[in-house]
Amino acid sequence: MRRLFESICPMNSEPDIAIIGAGAAGVGAARRLAKSGLSVSVFEALPRIGGRAWTLNTPVAAIDLGCGWLHSGDRNPWTRIAEEAGVTVDRKPSAWHRQDRDFGFPRAERDAARAAFGRWAERVAEAPPPSDCAIDAVEPGEPWLAYLQALSGYISGDELERISAEDYAAYDEASTENNWRLETGYGALVAATMPASAELHIATPIQSISVDGSRVMLQTERGTVRPRVVIVTISTNVLAGGVIRMPSSLDPWCEAAAKLPLGNNEKLYFEITGGHSFDDESHVIGNPRDPKTASYYIRPFGKPVIEVFLGGSGARAVAENPQAAFPRAMEELSALFGSCIHRELRPLAASEWTNTPSIRGGYSHALPGHAAARQALARPFDNRIFFAGEATNRTDFSTAHGAYESGLRAAEEALQALGR
Repeated sequence: MRRLFESICPMNSEPDIAIIGAGAAGVGAARRLAKSGLSVSVFEALPRIGGRAWTLNTPVAAIDLGCGWLHSGDRNPWTRIAEEAGVTVDRKPSAWHRQDRDFGFPRAERDAARAAFGRWAERVAEAPPPSDCAIDAVEPGEPWLAYLQALSGYISGDELERISAEDYAAYDEASTENNWRLETGYGALVAATMPASAELHIATPIQSISVDGSRVMLQTERGTVRPRVVIVTISTNVLAGGVIRMPSSLDPWCEAAAKLPLGNNEKLYFEITGGHSFDDESHVIGNPRDPKTASYYIRPFGKPVIEVFLGGSGARAVAENPQAAFPRAMEELSALFGSCIHRELRPLAASEWTNTPSIRGGYSHALPGHAAARQALARPFDNRIFFAGEATNRTDFSTAHGAYESGLRAAEEALQALGR
């Protein structure tokens, strides 16, 4: 009932502040503004709150089709928000670095592959290539290049040829490596924390932004809204792709967004329907010699599901041919666990981030030579249009907490502009 109301309730045609996007950045901005005494309207193209944070409740488990880990959990603001809301934070170590029963990736090979990744990361941090291109930090003839490309896909959503070494190093240096979880779902937490004081309009995409005298003009299918200031939290692929019509004066922000494209990341989930092939809280990489390979997190929290995570070329293959995604994942799992698992698994759910018009990808990375585009994108325009979102965060990009903190920053800027 509330969701229906949110989509059809009358719009305040002249709010003090409009927020475009109800993802983690939009929620962060709305929370900061909740007690300001100003009128705040939030516009979201999707029919739900959360953006790339989305918990889907299935009959067997709550599954996160978007962000699922509280990265740098010890300093992640969502950790505090969850605990204040009475949501349990699971701090147990992840199984991500293990390979269940050494299937397809024995310990000696894992050690060699991880050592190769460690050498690459050390060069990126301490002796970055003059080109700023991450692939140029790989040793010539590296036998584990395919593994490094697979990890680059998981971490950045793209191949090393398109990753800025400086950008990657900034994130890596700031990360605390404490990755925690919420059994009830990260997306569920983000959605639940939108303040009730914000006038929320879901399924209401913004068609155009223009500046009209002392106010900003936003056009929607339901009419025109003229806020005093606007906080824009849309993804870089949407901003750079011309999905929302904007004046030419905003071209520098669109150009900065184009230098911070979203990589490709997708998730699939299998339901485990029977048998005894899979252990709780276990993990495998499908084929470490294939850059398209998936990472499989098995029975998280003991639930009868397998999370299939794909990045880079593997995720692009899913976006290009969704019907082949589950069969390919089943083939990789069968090669490790045996063909009998066909009787134990059935497709449960899948993301479509690349093909979602209001998002168009996973999370941002800077192209080589363009790490500074994050600061350029975060600049205000005319003290009336402010930009937030994970891509504007210099060190915590690609995360829900980076997005949240950017929303707080943009809200502070908006308050200052309004004399608050």
